[in-house]
Amino acid sequence: MRNGRTRILVAALVTTLATALLPAAAARASVPADTLVRTGTGVVRGQHTSEGRQFLGIPYAQPPVGALRWREPRPAEPWRGVRDATEFSNRCVQSASWDPGYEDPTYTEDCLDLNVYAPDGSADRPVMVWLHGGGLTAGAGADIVPDTFARTTGTVVVTVNYRLGAMGFLAAAGLDRQASDGVSGNFGLQDQQLALRWVRANIWRFGGDPGRVTVAGESAGGRSVCTQLASPTGRGLFRAGIVESGAYGDCAARTHEDARASGAAFAARLGCASGDVVGCLRRKSSQEILEAQAGFDWAPVVGGAFLPEQPAASIAAGRSARVPVLNGANQDEGRLFAYGAYDGQGTPLTAAAYPKALVDAFGQEAGTRALGEYPLAGHPSPTYAYAAAAGDQLMACPALRLNQRLARSGLPVYAYEFADRTSPPFASIREAGRTFDFGATHVNEVQYLFKHFGLATPLNAEQRVLARRMVQYWGSFVRGSVPRAEGAPAMPDQRSSAGRTLSLRTASVGGITRSTTVHRDHRCTLWDAAAS
Repeated sequence: MRNGRTRILVAALVTTLATALLPAAAARASVPADTLVRTGTGVVRGQHTSEGRQFLGIPYAQPPVGALRWREPRPAEPWRGVRDATEFSNRCVQSASWDPGYEDPTYTEDCLDLNVYAPDGSADRPVMVWLHGGGLTAGAGADIVPDTFARTTGTVVVTVNYRLGAMGFLAAAGLDRQASDGVSGNFGLQDQQLALRWVRANIWRFGGDPGRVTVAGESAGGRSVCTQLASPTGRGLFRAGIVESGAYGDCAARTHEDARASGAAFAARLGCASGDVVGCLRRKSSQEILEAQAGFDWAPVVGGAFLPEQPAASIAAGRSARVPVLNGANQDEGRLFAYGAYDGQGTPLTAAAYPKALVDAFGQEAGTRALGEYPLAGHPSPTYAYAAAAGDQLMACPALRLNQRLARSGLPVYAYEFADRTSPPFASIREAGRTFDFGATHVNEVQYLFKHFGLATPLNAEQRVLARRMVQYWGSFVRGSVPRAEGAPAMPDQRSSAGRTLSLRTASVGGITRSTTVHRDHRCTLWDAAAS
């Protein structure tokens, strides 16, 4: 491992040589030397912004096209000359959505790139690698712009594209035979690990310390972190993890049997039920693949060397990565999903339909019990009552269970709940002019840490104070200490403060406090029993 001074000297030499190799026209343009970085595969030219340096669209893997579709990712091939790194690359194959920039579907498979945000100046900075959310079927590294976070925390931040939907998680008998561990269906998560290996090999060239990498993510990105904690093939690639609203379903993966059965049904839908099934699927266009994937569960697969056992079992038994974890969820997680199912469709949930909605969602026994725990009299409307139950069952209580499992295995685990019910709806809903009260719903904490979808959120004065302190908590954790913020309590470690959760609120509603009632507030006795 090179020391900091050696790295600075090497970086200076590399940028000098890179400048010397530039075409004459580029040299005449006086390209700043610190925006030229020689990676293991070639020189990239980034750019300066008011927040520091950024390098966008750097390939970390070969395009997974043709014969490489549904193969484990292979490192990017070297290139000649200087590669422009001032624009985001392609999004991976995904459908249209209401999020800004995602109004149209994309069919591009050449998408395995990453983005690096590096403050100006010194070397050996801690690194955060961000895995985007989107249900493992949508999203991209460009969903957040963490340049201000990088500057204010003194960290290098990397955001990553990875394969999604059927492209990232198809399992099939024919693909199993081509997988190194005999289990297919983890391509998107294997992409993430290859990106982490790229970081380990290259991030020092951008001023980062490869020995101090935190892997972080929200929603499906948080679920990915949970899975990476349990994956033996990811050992040593990171020293800490951040899981934001990602413990849903207790981070469960599909069984190999279920994943193969789902893959067979998917192949049949595309007319590839017999003969050379894999060859038939590889001949289908990405548009055909995308249009056929609706209705299937695209998720990791358990059973091979990549993921030998369920993440919850691995973590509870102490067989997961021995690293500190910062984990939490939002107070009103379910409002976004309930809105999408009911009010957002123009069909608000009615009082008469409420009992059946609970039973349909949670089963007869748990749904009937939920009717008593979430009475309509305690909520503004049936949709809000349903949202409370759904958010508690799906996100809040699994996050607390993950805390317990991590703490039992002796790992430092720091617990939070984002509880700013005045928070603006995240960018896509705000831009659409929605009036539904989303409260502290799913995704809403992201805009307090980064520019979400590249948009600066219009926070009021109190929200800006909360955002600044959240950045301090996350930043101090990435730097390797207990999560702390100026003028606020430290985030509680569940090993010594079991059941205490840092409640992230604005000053007018109590400010940031340590809460002991989160488990009770979210009716987790009910949901823990239902999950057992």
